[in-house]
Amino acid sequence: MLTKTHTVPDSDVFAILSNQRRRHTLEYLRRHDDGVALRDLAEAIATVESGESPAPRDVRHTVYVSLHQTHLPMLDAAGVLAYDADRKLVELLDSARDVERYMTMTTAFGVSWAEYYRALGVVGLFLVVAALANLPVISAVPPLALASAFLATFAVSSAYQLWGQRRGLLRALF
Repeated sequence: MLTKTHTVPDSDVFAILSNQRRRHTLEYLRRHDDGVALRDLAEAIATVESGESPAPRDVRHTVYVSLHQTHLPMLDAAGVLAYDADRKLVELLDSARDVERYMTMTTAFGVSWAEYYRALGVVGLFLVVAALANLPVISAVPPLALASAFLATFAVSSAYQLWGQRRGLLRALF
């Protein structure tokens, strides 16, 4: 990822994220540390859009042309990525983080991490209070054991989430 001191205004962020092909572009580039060839990017997006691997030739061509003529120049002008139209190379810039923070991060089950942690906290709190209130069955488990189990679940979940985002986090640090 190239370094560039540029902040993307919120209005530009929303315009960028309003198109699924641009979102796919950013997601693909986030998974690749180095720059990528336009052909590889178009192939990956065409595969996602068509649901076929390899994607049909006409879909690959349509994606390639729209990326080259519309989406990549827009993202380059917004300062989110560097697009060398002559060499057909694309590289994510550090300012892409301004856009990524608006992209919903989800668990493997399609639930956002915020929703997951909120549900985990509410269930944990409910069970600890129920154990303290001596409700049948739940009171058999000590409240401290319940609280410890949910804290451990939070820790393991956080580690799992951080591991899944390690490339973006390392990129942000360096």
